[in-house]
Amino acid sequence: MNSNADYRPTIRASYLGYVTQAVVNNLAPLLFLTFQEIYKISIEKITCLITINFTIQLFVDLLSAGMIDRIGYRRAIVSAHICSAAGIAGMAAFPAVCENAYLGLVAAVVLYAIGGGLIEVLLSPIVEACPTEKKDASMSLLHSFYCWGYVIVVAATALFFAVFGERWWRVLCILWAVLPVCNAFYFGKVPIRSLNEEQEPVRWRILFSRKLFWIFALVMVCAGASEQAMSQWASVFAESGLHVSKAAGDLAGPCMFAALMGVSRLSYAKFSSRISLKQLMFGSSVLCILSYIMTAFSSCPILGLAGCGLCGLSVGILWPGTFRVASKSLPGGGTAMFAFLALAGDLGCTLGPAVVGLVSLEAGSIHGGLSAAILFPVMLCLGIILWNLIKS
Repeated sequence: MNSNADYRPTIRASYLGYVTQAVVNNLAPLLFLTFQEIYKISIEKITCLITINFTIQLFVDLLSAGMIDRIGYRRAIVSAHICSAAGIAGMAAFPAVCENAYLGLVAAVVLYAIGGGLIEVLLSPIVEACPTEKKDASMSLLHSFYCWGYVIVVAATALFFAVFGERWWRVLCILWAVLPVCNAFYFGKVPIRSLNEEQEPVRWRILFSRKLFWIFALVMVCAGASEQAMSQWASVFAESGLHVSKAAGDLAGPCMFAALMGVSRLSYAKFSSRISLKQLMFGSSVLCILSYIMTAFSSCPILGLAGCGLCGLSVGILWPGTFRVASKSLPGGGTAMFAFLALAGDLGCTLGPAVVGLVSLEAGSIHGGLSAAILFPVMLCLGIILWNLIKS
């Protein structure tokens, strides 16, 4: 690869990759009520679609640790976008051509989950491998595009339905599928380096023998759980606490959460040279604990909603920050390290909302579930303290 190549297009393509990831994870939930009405699908089967998505992404994270370096970053990231596009468009097409509409939806979910899992694993090492300065800022800015993508998906979908009506949801899916198709072509042209070009990656056995790696994995689990436990239930909390419509609940809950998470990542990208990343992450973990306490125990709905937004602000730097600190602390970890840390993060993303849902069901209130989820930011705080005490 030409060392004088311009890697700014590579970074821009990576930004669009995270917007694609936001479409993969957040478009289908906005259509769940439509699926129920049109295809007469039960809430249990709808829930199963969520489980399939994250389970497939977990398996992709695991398998990609040994696969991506063999097939190459470019082939993998282009394939990821093609799978994402096929799955997003497939939500509109597959149920119409399958005898069992639900199986058609399952096929679409499997496809875009494969693409989404690969995108998540690949984008961080692609940007990390670019020969650019201010890597901390670049990583934070990269991950902020997932947040902006989340906001855009919610807002643009709501606007589309307001203008054209929900009966045109199939057209909406096709339109969203255009983004990963275009970005697949973009990634086919931009220069891409591998993390393994500059140094030989460490063997998995050596990586797993390092205490610091497992501390980072714990932090990723807790970061993912802290983020998604609040994010996935923010809409329900806004609707039940403020007694507003679904659209207003989405804007007041998950949309505000994502916007403030994006502000957090964008702010660090701008001021990274003046701030200690480790200190910022520790402070963010403490702020996350306070946000959960506000949301779970406040008797004032507005104050509880402010806690929800504060949580988005607090968790913003945790995921990209852990990737960056791990890359500096465990040189030679390579693609496999990023894949395993993504796996840990996705495990937390699955675990966090599940704990909130199960405890809320037993307690009879969303507040009960969120109070149980305080465990995640507490463990996150302890994990960050540990990585400052333990040497690799």
